[in-house]
Amino acid sequence: MTDDDVNGWEFVCATDELLPGEKKTVWHGDTPILVVNLDGELYALEDRCTHEDFELSAGDVDAEAGQIECVLHGAKFDLRDGRALCPPAYTPVPTFPVKRAHGGVWTRDDRQ
Repeated sequence: MTDDDVNGWEFVCATDELLPGEKKTVWHGDTPILVVNLDGELYALEDRCTHEDFELSAGDVDAEAGQIECVLHGAKFDLRDGRALCPPAYTPVPTFPVKRAHGGVWTRDDRQ
């Protein structure tokens, strides 16, 4: 792989620093992106609850259900596609691509 493989991508952490069940937030410009290792698969979503603009990274990951719960009001989101799973949130959380390259985990905000 070349450096071009990660141009435009934000470095999250070394691959071995994000074990199953763990999460890490990185900033891409003004956007906080939460990356979660869900049983070896990596998922990235905006680290903001769509109900109350609170950081999702403060919540617990339910690896079995593949979801994260906002600690503020209990809204739950699917880690794989960002959809809101219960009130008080109804709007999905934006998701982002994530990849492993150069011994690290990378993500980017690819919205236009």
